[in-house]
Amino acid sequence: MNSARERLASTSLDYYPLSRLADAGVGDPSRLPVTIKILLEGLLRGVERGQASDVSLRALTRWPEPAPAGAEVPYLPSRILLQDFTGVPAVVDLAAMRSAMQRAGKDAGRIDPMVQVDLVIDHSVQVDAFGSLGAYARNIEREYARNGERYALLRWAQQAFHNFTVVPPGMGICHQVNLERLSRVVQTGKDAKGSYAIPDTLLGTDSHTTMVNGLGVLGWGVGGIEAEAALLGQPTYLPTPVVIGVRMTGALRPGATATDLVLTLTEMLRKHGVVNKFVEFCGAGLSSLSVPDRATLSNMCPEYGATSSLFPVDQQTLRYLETTGRDHQLIELVQRYTQAQGMFRNDESETPVFSELLELDLNSVEPSVAGPKRPQDRVPLPAVWQSFTSAFAVDEKPANDDVARFDFEGGAADVAGSRAPAAAVMARPTQQLRNGSVVIAAITSCTNTSNPSVMVAAGLLAKRAVERGLRVSPTVKTSLAPGSRVVTDYLKAAGLMPYLEELGFYLVGYGCTTCIGNSGPLASPEVEAAVEKEKLNVVAVLSGNRNFEGRIHPLVRASYLASPPLVVASTKMERTSTCASCGPPPRR
Repeated sequence: MNSARERLASTSLDYYPLSRLADAGVGDPSRLPVTIKILLEGLLRGVERGQASDVSLRALTRWPEPAPAGAEVPYLPSRILLQDFTGVPAVVDLAAMRSAMQRAGKDAGRIDPMVQVDLVIDHSVQVDAFGSLGAYARNIEREYARNGERYALLRWAQQAFHNFTVVPPGMGICHQVNLERLSRVVQTGKDAKGSYAIPDTLLGTDSHTTMVNGLGVLGWGVGGIEAEAALLGQPTYLPTPVVIGVRMTGALRPGATATDLVLTLTEMLRKHGVVNKFVEFCGAGLSSLSVPDRATLSNMCPEYGATSSLFPVDQQTLRYLETTGRDHQLIELVQRYTQAQGMFRNDESETPVFSELLELDLNSVEPSVAGPKRPQDRVPLPAVWQSFTSAFAVDEKPANDDVARFDFEGGAADVAGSRAPAAAVMARPTQQLRNGSVVIAAITSCTNTSNPSVMVAAGLLAKRAVERGLRVSPTVKTSLAPGSRVVTDYLKAAGLMPYLEELGFYLVGYGCTTCIGNSGPLASPEVEAAVEKEKLNVVAVLSGNRNFEGRIHPLVRASYLASPPLVVASTKMERTSTCASCGPPPRR
């Protein structure tokens, strides 16, 4: 093929039109999934630059036909996303390379990222302080004290390397920052031939990098070695992709949230089997899902096992870019470029050719949680108690159907009150703990706190609880750790933050906390002592994406993933005052 570049209409940018492949007799890419089109565009550029072969280009253009021998898919992203846990080792490696160059008498400055690298410090905050207005300040102060040397290294890296930026602690979770600020959907570059437009693609050193797929950006999580190779200009080589289509119809019914949808999707795709495969969504049902809804679904891609889970660009994408303050020229470019490349979706779009096509009726989604030990174990709300007793009860039938017996490791205290519960002596009055008691209630992680609809719902539920004179038991550790600072902005603007705080959901930090085990101690030493002494099976409820046994806290064996309003609803509450519609508090 001659030069694959053309001028993009009504712009000063070139692009690599996929339509030229049909004109050149290579193949017709028009019915390919957008995932394949994005990979194909990268191959087209690679062929022109001598970095990919015509054999690979022809094979991918004719996907899903079997690829001939020698065909491969080199993937070189336009950006790299790092978080601090996995990003610091990468920076250390780059520094070591520079030192080696210097010792060899060479120019150390030649060791430099060849693509844009963004590192977001978000995994080091721990919930030490909670339940007060000063919790955020105290937690971030302790974070700096614990990580001073690491942060000094990252500050040096930002000054030493080109194309390397660091987002400091307390700004948000890397995936949420990526979604709201860093991602452009369409990137621009410049070479000797001039400026050009390409799809925004990335690799990240966190498994939930896929969250940005909800914005129409193709990217996924990799290990540190793969990320380092990519930032130094070396592509990742992919096998011939398998792309599973999920066609959505209808709309979520009242009371069902994006969290309920993602738990349903995770259960469905886990059962079908999508490990090492790409997932792409299609169908008219997508028009009813906002980008925050979609990001919730793409975020949990690692939990259902796929490599990525892409939502094509459409009007919802453009609306989100506008809402988050992107430049008007960028929004126009995104629309113009994706339409020219056949990557823009609307309700009249033909269903692409997929390796397999699954169906999901959004109207069938019901309120759910997932647990008590795995994110794919979806449980409808009426069956939550049964899921808990099934996970921890012995095989024999209890003498009393109302009493669940528990194995030795889980303790002998029951939950139905036939025996005296364990007591946690905490000031006054003495609090009680049993098997099944919720001891952690955390609105946390990027999975749900990216979504204003569920966060506002949590605030409204908290408002109703406070108005009815309820308060959270002191045995429950409550926390609010949003993925973005904008969350607290709109909660305050809506007048809902005071109600969440009244129930103990004070801001503890902007970062990945309870979901990765940075939950800190339980509500008090007395609670921990009671749990240990009686070997209780206590519970955490969190709006996160992972709940494997022991992950959330060493003393908490059961954890349920839930939407933010269900996190509020799951906390043990007590009546503290009278209200006009409730009458006096119950006698104890």
